[in-house]
Amino acid sequence: MAKLFPKSANKLPVQIIVYLCVVGCIATAAAQYYMTPKYTRVGYAPMQPVPYSHAKHVGELGLDCRYCHSTIDTAGAAIPTSQTCMNCHNQLKAASPALAVIRESYQTGNPVPWVHVHVMPSFVYFDHSIHVNRGIGCVECHGKVSEMDVVTQVKPMSMGFCLDCHRAPELHVREKADVFNLDSGTIAATQGIEAARTFVKDWNIKPPVSCSGCHR
Repeated sequence: MAKLFPKSANKLPVQIIVYLCVVGCIATAAAQYYMTPKYTRVGYAPMQPVPYSHAKHVGELGLDCRYCHSTIDTAGAAIPTSQTCMNCHNQLKAASPALAVIRESYQTGNPVPWVHVHVMPSFVYFDHSIHVNRGIGCVECHGKVSEMDVVTQVKPMSMGFCLDCHRAPELHVREKADVFNLDSGTIAATQGIEAARTFVKDWNIKPPVSCSGCHR
């Protein structure tokens, strides 16, 4: 009786298994390399319900970050309420169609549905006040927001990104007066690395690098 399959077919199951393993390894490596915040988050710039330009308000008009994010140095990065916006816009562009959502929020008490750009995972503990009160400027994590018409994520905010700063804070600290100045330079850049190390020592800056420091 003639054989239905050639002898070489006996190797087919092994070849299929090897092929699947190779494809699986390539897919895993690609996911590890590309499915990271550096590729999935950097450049994220969602459309907001109100066209707010930081370039106009901060870069041109000179608003301080703390005017809108009023709890940044005491608790966290609070999203500004419509009341904050209306402090100015009850006089300036008070009837602008672009501000209809702000006016409605102010009248009804319902929050403006801002879309968060920089979102930390729920399993990560992060406190803005700890960082800004120890010389970490807004620009270190958020970039030159003062030049953005649309807020865009420019840093990955990954664990590696955070640990790079925690392991060498002397490269990232600023004088406290410069923390909210997005055009300022770090102490290391303006005064030298030794001055930066002295600042870190004097301010007793000891960022945690253990898991429990950020995962509580």
